[in-house]
Formats: sequence, structure tokens, C-alpha cells
Amino acid sequence: MKLLLLGLAVVCGSVVGAPRAVGDTPHGNFELRIHGRYDFHTWIWALSGCDGDCLHVQAIPQPNAKAFPYSGDAHLVDGRYTLVVDVPDGLRCGNVYYGPVVPTRDVYSWDAVTRSGTLSSSFAAGCDGAPGATLTYPFDLALM
Repeated sequence: MKLLLLGLAVVCGSVVGAPRAVGDTPHGNFELRIHGRYDFHTWIWALSGCDGDCLHVQAIPQPNAKAFPYSGDAHLVDGRYTLVVDVPDGLRCGNVYYGPVVPTRDVYSWDAVTRSGTLSSSFAAGCDGAPGATLTYPFDLALM
């Protein structure tokens, strides 16, 4: 009997004390870390549940000056979330703080477990009359 109780204590202790995997917390506040994008803002994503296999994303710029918050639903398909948003200031031209901005359609796609993915930012016309294009950046979500 003592051996059985000792075995149960070891098993329970290992389950309770086991570290959580990266993707175990789909809801909460996350720091959005976009690598290589020309912007002076950092972003907080507040993630909450929505109907079906999706997350509602509320994006909050830090600082909030000269940036537009956005929101949308990210849908889960084959282990990846995808969020599509139109951002009025997605491309910054010239002086990053005071220069003109160009609206973009941003598509965020990330792995549900690792929280790493890519941002594809498309625009019809670029800075200073340059042709439209799509710029791609890697990003990570870090639980705050």
C-alpha cells in the first residue's frame, strides 16, 4: 500500500509540476515581435476566444501616438492561425516618426504551438510613387 501511495505521489507531482508547452495558453496578452519592419511602435495583442476555432485579436500600439489600433479574428486551420487586417498606416515612408504612411493589407499567419509565423504586408502603391508590393517579415508572440 505504501508503495502504491508513493507511486501516486510521484505521478501527481510530475503532472502538477510539469512545465507547460509554449502553445498551451492561447488567450491573454502577448507582445508581438515583428523582426525587421520599419516602425517605431511595439504592439500588444490581447487574444480572446471567439466562435469556432478562432481567436479574437485586439492590437494595441505602444506608444499609441501615430498608430492605429486594429482588431480581427484569426482562424485556425491545420495548426496555423491566420489573421487578415487592413491597416491605414502599415507602411512608413521617409522619417519613421513624421513621414507619410501607406495603407496595407496585412496577413499574419502563425503556428498555434510555437507562436512563430510570418507577416505579409501588401500595398497598392509604395513610398514616393513606387509600385505596389508585398513585404514579408518573421514574427513571434511572447506571453506577457
